[in-house]
Amino acid sequence: MTSRRPRLAATIALYVALIALVAVVLYPVMLVCKKAFEPGRQFALSASPLPSSVTLDHFSELFTARGAHGELLFLRHTLNSIVVALLTTVVGVALSCTAAYALSRFRFPGRKTGLTMFLVVQMFPATLLLLPLYVILNRLGLLNSIVGLVLVYATTAIPFCVWTLKGYFDSLPRELEEAARIDGASPWMIFRRIILPLARPGIAVTALFSFMTAWNEFIMASTFMTDQTRYTLPVLIQSSVTEFSADWGLFAAGAIVTSVPVMIAFYFLQKYLVGGLTAGAVKG
Repeated sequence: MTSRRPRLAATIALYVALIALVAVVLYPVMLVCKKAFEPGRQFALSASPLPSSVTLDHFSELFTARGAHGELLFLRHTLNSIVVALLTTVVGVALSCTAAYALSRFRFPGRKTGLTMFLVVQMFPATLLLLPLYVILNRLGLLNSIVGLVLVYATTAIPFCVWTLKGYFDSLPRELEEAARIDGASPWMIFRRIILPLARPGIAVTALFSFMTAWNEFIMASTFMTDQTRYTLPVLIQSSVTEFSADWGLFAAGAIVTSVPVMIAFYFLQKYLVGGLTAGAVKG
């Protein structure tokens, strides 16, 4: 009986600590939600996360704002963000899968140097790449272009994705490939029907990272896009906070709406994020 009390006290203390930690993490999010549903442009001085009154004016203003040609800005920018994020995910994951598999399974001159260069590129901030990327896109005629923005985002996401997928491919047993070769499977068939299905957790992580990179990025989108109709959602949200005025209510409403697709992506990919699909694949 006495031994159960310390365990119960430790469990209670652990849950209290976890609740306090969750409250600290969620408090800024609750303040943003409060401002999104609270009237007025400025933040209230109260530290309470609950709004004094509730209104949907900020969301209504966000959804009904129109551009110079009468188009709905939110709808237009949402479509731009969806197209850019999905194309970046497809391009980034496709190139990363093939590159990571080659770096994991084959030995060729320059392999270690290439891996090191992928790692070195990740050390530089994105702002340092703005000038060379701007010059390259200008020479290619891809400024103010969705295609150009997709290429830039995919280029910045590929190094991380390659390293992540290479580590996952290294953990897959080679015996599966050897058995498939004995049965007459071609290298492409092995890669497509054996390696890729087993690597779903790693692919899900890299796909989610590529999607979030393109969906949330602001600096490059605002730099390479000069036409208002080509802006993405982060650029639209930032336009509510300028040097001379700040509509924090509209900004908070836009931040909440923009975070919804990312939460949906997490929900559908969560079963793949735990890994372990290869456990028990090889019996020995």
